Amino acid sequence: MNAVVQHELPGLPVASVTPMQLVERAVAAGNLELVEKFMALQERWEANLARKAFDAAIALAKAEIKPILKKQEVDFPAKNGGSRTNYKYEGFSDIAEHVDPILAKYGLSYRHRPKQDAKVLTITCILAHRDGHSEETSLFASNDESGNKNSIQSIGSTATYLQRYTLKLALGLAAAKDDDGRKAAPDEPTINEEQVANLEALLTEVGASKAGFLKVCKVEFLEELPASKYKEAVRRLEEKRK
Repeated sequence: MNAVVQHELPGLPVASVTPMQLVERAVAAGNLELVEKFMALQERWEANLARKAFDAAIALAKAEIKPILKKQEVDFPAKNGGSRTNYKYEGFSDIAEHVDPILAKYGLSYRHRPKQDAKVLTITCILAHRDGHSEETSLFASNDESGNKNSIQSIGSTATYLQRYTLKLALGLAAAKDDDGRKAAPDEPTINEEQVANLEALLTEVGASKAGFLKVCKVEFLEELPASKYKEAVRRLEEKRK
């Protein structure tokens, strides 16, 4: 590119210059065509620097983020005389309390953007760096109508759930650190976050009742589903599509 620049802008040295310097020299030379080209180059150059700064900040932040303590507890007797449900999990506020100071330290922040389509809620976590680069992580699920929730509570329950998981996915927090709702025996692992998201999507696509599906699977929450039963659960939902 230097040879072309020297031809168009006499006196420009071959040594490396920034795109903005090229813009200034093109303006001085009165070459509007080159001004436009160098402005586009400047935008790409700034975007690349911002992305590198974002990646570096994420790496530094993740080095300091430790496993989130599970402070929230669910404890209630199971329906129909089954075994009692009892487990601890990290709530959205617990995650935020731990990661917010670390993210701020490295110029990172996040926010959530909701989109409601009938009874399906999509939550997008936007993780951004002060230099301008940002990345988005989205998940969607049907309103949580389990229990005796009213319409607003069912939306709020799903929103909180999706906020928590989109933030964890955006930061790359290991799913193994989350044992939400595990009713399976300690030696029987439950499905991971990606599988939970897949089932949520399938439930929405085929128009199946989440409450009914959970009842058939004999679990209170999707996260409780044993990994060994995941394929069978997918098969059941795919049959409804047919």
